[in-house]
Amino acid sequence: MQTSAASAFLDTVDPDSQTLPRSSLSAGTVDLHETLGCAGASDQLSLIMSTITVSSPATKVDRARVLVVDDEYGPRESIAFTLGTEFAVDTAERAKEAIEKIARHTYAVIIMDIRMPEMDGIAALEYIRKLDPEVAVVMLTGYGTLATAQQAMLGGANQYLRKPPDIEELLAAVRKQADETAMRRKEAEANLSAKRMLAQLKSEMSEVSTNVWQGRASVELVHDLANPLTVMIGYAGLLQAEAKVLAAESPAKAAKFMEYAKIVERSAEYCHHLAENWRKSTHQPADFKEVDLVELAREMHRVIFFSNASIVFSGATKLVIKGVRLELARVFQNVFRNALEAGSRKVMVGFALTAQGAEVVIADDGEGMTPDHMHRALKGGFTTKPHGTGLGLSICRHLLGAHGATLALESIEGEGSTLHITFPALE
Repeated sequence: MQTSAASAFLDTVDPDSQTLPRSSLSAGTVDLHETLGCAGASDQLSLIMSTITVSSPATKVDRARVLVVDDEYGPRESIAFTLGTEFAVDTAERAKEAIEKIARHTYAVIIMDIRMPEMDGIAALEYIRKLDPEVAVVMLTGYGTLATAQQAMLGGANQYLRKPPDIEELLAAVRKQADETAMRRKEAEANLSAKRMLAQLKSEMSEVSTNVWQGRASVELVHDLANPLTVMIGYAGLLQAEAKVLAAESPAKAAKFMEYAKIVERSAEYCHHLAENWRKSTHQPADFKEVDLVELAREMHRVIFFSNASIVFSGATKLVIKGVRLELARVFQNVFRNALEAGSRKVMVGFALTAQGAEVVIADDGEGMTPDHMHRALKGGFTTKPHGTGLGLSICRHLLGAHGATLALESIEGEGSTLHITFPALE
């Protein structure tokens, strides 16, 4: 009865004006309940008031939304209580209830216990990722379930914390994950916007004859501009957000600001080159300079594809040829994008210097192609993707030909595709 009275009192307190003592969450809860068990009624009120700090109500404007999922009442409410002063917090007792809430609302962070009845955290994580790929998920794991926590990370969790979490560690984790969710949402929105523009352009271009070379060149230009423009839009938003807090932040924040600025600058230069190249049909050998294919491929991976973990590099760490750097960047951009859009979980990129020359082998485990589709894709103007233009491989073939390189494609429907690119050896 004493514990129920305490809980009833806590229910009357506004969560937006509470903070718990800076100690372990569960430890604080246990001490409170144990003391309530032996204290008098008047002492209970004093004890509860000593553990609660009443502060000015925090504004709810732009507060990140957090969902706490745990079948245990004490830990669930303690975490919600702690985060309530800084975040807009919802709670769920079961994974099914949490999934229903995620389907209705957009959250920045989900904090979820791994061990729950009916549906555990690992199973719930799979459903959550289908509903919201960008939301950050922090898994709570008790002692002795480290392997399960690691399994959760492989399943798409962003972080895991020991249960019970330390207050400072919990707050730091939620702040970090909320910021990263905001960044992922901006990038996803920019990508979606670029795809819509490309689809609209494709629809408009289908109504106009593209038999003349100028029309084809225009389509190729916009096709290759899509990705770097997406990067510019995404990072421009991040620059604006960083700029607001830069003056009050640490030097590390300033360094991040500069990193974003450089990425935007590189993407802008790439777009400028594509626009200039529209006016030129070929490059003369005098334009060719030494280019490290490995360094260039890694830069495209980092800048255009946000260091996508599906793309893995192997083989030589340096492979120099003569060519036009930004033209070769277009090749890597198109090949990487085609592989990822084909549903590939792994894109293996290997580099080697052989007797035939500088070789690049790009293998994916995507949907693959039939022999007929493969032939038509290399020719250009054929695609099976809803928003595709069918120009990617054709562009690569044209650019590689200008560099004296050969391109060979192998593909098995349902298993994946492999591109073999061979450049003349550096003389």
